[in-house]
Amino acid sequence: MNRLLKLLKVRRSIRQYINKSIPKEKLQEIIDAARFAPTARNLQPWEFVVVTDKLKLNLLAQLAENGRFIAQAAACIAVFSADTKYFLEDGSAATCNILLAATALGIGSCWVAGDKKPYAVQVGGLLNVPTRMKLVSIVALGYPKVRNVFKPVPKRELIDILHWEEF
Repeated sequence: MNRLLKLLKVRRSIRQYINKSIPKEKLQEIIDAARFAPTARNLQPWEFVVVTDKLKLNLLAQLAENGRFIAQAAACIAVFSADTKYFLEDGSAATCNILLAATALGIGSCWVAGDKKPYAVQVGGLLNVPTRMKLVSIVALGYPKVRNVFKPVPKRELIDILHWEEF
């Protein structure tokens, strides 16, 4: 099977991590992959804030009610976007590239919602992001606590979701 297709099938959300830092070069490689995401009119409105400081990770975990596990992550990436017409689509595409790049490097990840969440403005303030930017997502990163976690996950059958020409 093609390596990319296999990667797509084994990526999963990881919320438990071992206590091991992620080398800066790997974090840069993940961001480099994010910048190649598709973007409307090639505006590339995204900005990425990488957080590795334990105090800030704890504060982010406290802000994001469904992201408490961020406190145990080795790093997280906050994806922000300029307020363009398609900021959410562009930022989400970049977020997907982050998730896939992390998996390719053997790093676990989990997407925590950002847009429209009550903590979005607080996250921006904590990370000193200009107020004109919108939080799209927070991605927790770390080496998985469970071994052999990157394997296909159960999904709905193709025949149940694929429609040709009409629903």
